[in-house]
Amino acid sequence: MNESKKRRLRDANRGPATLISEGCKFIGKLEGNGDFMISGEIDGDSDLSGTVTLTRKGSWTGTLKAAAVIIAGRVEGNIVSSGHVEIGNTANIDGTVTGGTIAVAAGAV
Repeated sequence: MNESKKRRLRDANRGPATLISEGCKFIGKLEGNGDFMISGEIDGDSDLSGTVTLTRKGSWTGTLKAAAVIIAGRVEGNIVSSGHVEIGNTANIDGTVTGGTIAVAAGAV
């Protein structure tokens, strides 16, 4: 399938991402370019220009601001994106979600 015709962000091949793995915890403000894959814990806010993927084992406390966001884990705080937000069926969000477009899977809380 042509990359431009793919609907879901996770279907697009975006290249390598910065990884915060399970068992790791980041505290503070996260800023940067490129994509991020979060399977650990984030306690703080972000201002990121790429796509943030929060896996089902990942958790975020604070404001998650990125160009695009994919959520499968837990967020306690607000999600702000100028682009697309995908909320998976394992996601649990306690906060507001703002995005250019928002897709919510059945089962998301």
